[in-house]
Amino acid sequence: MSESSGVLACVILAAGMGTRMKSEIAKVLHPVGGKPMVARSVETAERIGAGRLVLVVGHNSESVEAAVGSRAECVLQQPLLGTGHAVMQAAPLLRGAADYVVVYYADMPLLRAETVARLVSEAQTHEATITMLTVTVPDPRGFGRVVRASDGSVAAIVEDHEATPEQRAIRELNAGVYVFHGDWLWDALSRIKPKRKGEYYLTDLIEIATASGLKVHGVETDDPDELIGVNNRVHLAEAEAALRRRINYQWMLEGVTILDPNTTYISEDAALGRDVTILPNTHIQGKTTIGAGSQIGPNTLIRDSRIGANCKIVSSVVEEAITEDAVHMGPFAHLRSKAYLESGVHMGNFGEVKNSRLGRGTRMGHFSYIGDAEIGADVNIGAGVITVNYDGARKHKTRIGDHAFIGSDTMLIAPVEVNDEARTAAGSVVTRNVPSGHIAVGVPARLRPLRPADEEMKAKSE
Repeated sequence: MSESSGVLACVILAAGMGTRMKSEIAKVLHPVGGKPMVARSVETAERIGAGRLVLVVGHNSESVEAAVGSRAECVLQQPLLGTGHAVMQAAPLLRGAADYVVVYYADMPLLRAETVARLVSEAQTHEATITMLTVTVPDPRGFGRVVRASDGSVAAIVEDHEATPEQRAIRELNAGVYVFHGDWLWDALSRIKPKRKGEYYLTDLIEIATASGLKVHGVETDDPDELIGVNNRVHLAEAEAALRRRINYQWMLEGVTILDPNTTYISEDAALGRDVTILPNTHIQGKTTIGAGSQIGPNTLIRDSRIGANCKIVSSVVEEAITEDAVHMGPFAHLRSKAYLESGVHMGNFGEVKNSRLGRGTRMGHFSYIGDAEIGADVNIGAGVITVNYDGARKHKTRIGDHAFIGSDTMLIAPVEVNDEARTAAGSVVTRNVPSGHIAVGVPARLRPLRPADEEMKAKSE
């Protein structure tokens, strides 16, 4: 918001018990799309430019406060006496501090910042005392009905259990997102009367405003998914599915082919190039980037990694790793932390790489493990090769030069170097450096100069 729009504050309600979740974890700490719901609600307030942000906590307050840290001012609601009472707890911090106060719930993880910003803009344009978000859906699910006056303004909110049959037929519902005029809100809260159980309902402010002849403006959203409130594990799954639909839909509009969106899981923080193809049962997590033209999946997980253009990764796991362009992996390959595959690398079935760099055009056979190694360009790593990098106390480095040939089932006991164009014979256990122009043979391996017959055998194996 611009300075001329007035100071904006935000109150997020996160004090509920969440008993229907049947969990030791506070309801608002349950993740949707990998982020706790309360973190999502705070992020929404930050994105609309709220100058002050107050989080009302209650159940498991310490863990909720720890989750948001210094991003919000936290106030405790104790005892829990309803939504109106919850907002009252923010009065000492916000009275006189903001022209407009936004109030919403922390258990609505799909609420868009753009929607809240539009609600604030409508509040300013219409100079309404209360501006509230509404939604029209076929199934009211117990939400309060929005009763409109003849001029289109909101006349009342009628709770489901208090509604007449005619009012129950109304399908426009209160979404629980409000923008209040700051000067009016704090005094009006003191006029809410407690219900039979001693609770103070925030929705009573609608009646208080209209009874005074003040304007209540309703703004309808066309995306019901935004307003999914999470009260149990079924709702949690609904929110996950809705978020997945939202993300996948957007990427398909951006030129990504997703063969089966129902089984494709893409993080909000991921970035995908055009003509990327995602096959079923693929998970792209964290801050992963995937270059144009790559094909990922099926049955693949990529987390916090960078994948180049025109790569093909089949039924594999990639974690905190990097591949350059035109890398082919899998099926059943595994890149672990700090693995780096340069352009044109091929990694076969059941291979694993950790904290290692494989040079341009290197070919790594199936059932091989490369850990803590530097591999040059155009190296052939046969099936079953292992860099033995750990001696029980420390990790050690293996270095293999350009155009080297590592025979199948070779064990490289680090620290060790195989220099440019050197070789190891199949089944060798290499415990000392192999100079260029030499081959290591046997257990433990002995060194001898390469002979023409060795080169002929190498050519046949390739």
